[in-house]
Amino acid sequence: MREIPVAEITAAVAQLSKEACCYLPKDVYEVFQKARAAEPSPSGREIIGQLMENADIARNEDMPICQDTGLAVIFIDVGQDVHFTGGSLEEAIHAGVAKGYVDSYLRKSSVSDPLFERKNTKNNTPAVIHTRIVPGNKVKIKLAPKGAGSENKSAVKMLVPADGIAGVKKFVVDTVKTAGANSCPPMVVGVGIGGTMEMAAICSKRAAARDVVSRSSDERYAALEEELLTLINKTGIGPQGLGGLTTALKVNIEWYPTHIASLPVAVTINCHAARHAEVEL
Repeated sequence: MREIPVAEITAAVAQLSKEACCYLPKDVYEVFQKARAAEPSPSGREIIGQLMENADIARNEDMPICQDTGLAVIFIDVGQDVHFTGGSLEEAIHAGVAKGYVDSYLRKSSVSDPLFERKNTKNNTPAVIHTRIVPGNKVKIKLAPKGAGSENKSAVKMLVPADGIAGVKKFVVDTVKTAGANSCPPMVVGVGIGGTMEMAAICSKRAAARDVVSRSSDERYAALEEELLTLINKTGIGPQGLGGLTTALKVNIEWYPTHIASLPVAVTINCHAARHAEVEL
């Protein structure tokens, strides 16, 4: 059994908060470079160039890539041979988000009550936490801030098996079309297929937080990722919705076994920043 003080979790989450909000992931930046070279639209090329310049300024000056630094979504894989000491794991995660957002002067966007009394919590807590227990004695933490512009355009639909692959494609493309310029394209699209309603949504969120150079380990789903990317980029929405080839940088799919009578599908849209940062302890 390996012991990890929860203070280490707090420190790690605080650092990830700053990194995710201020430093565009290397994989996203490199895809920007390729997209700009391939973009036939002059305005599209100009916009992608401006986004890259913005990312350079944010990194060099330790400033947020976007003013909407989002809700802190945490994916944490906990090795079953780990024992946390010194307090509660969840409280340590929330403390790390609070420290990271306050100390790094990141915008606090969380309200304590979603409907009746929307008061700002003033430290961007609580975080949204997704925990998995896995083999081993390590802890892997990924922080993926989620801004409202793209999150508000995400969607879940309960298809039926008869809808099949064609139904999945239509729902994903229709969701992107509905989002249009409001999700700050070029976007990263996470698709979750299977499970139950909530599992499909979680799968899509995990997919959206994957590196843009990754691909599904299942060749069937990897091929569908590529096909969906092509279909989305044929919509002509383009960078910032002003037309062009680059509506999306990547489509990632995660899937889960489901009921014989179900085919749930979820789409999580990330804006062009596709923010994520991770560490293993």
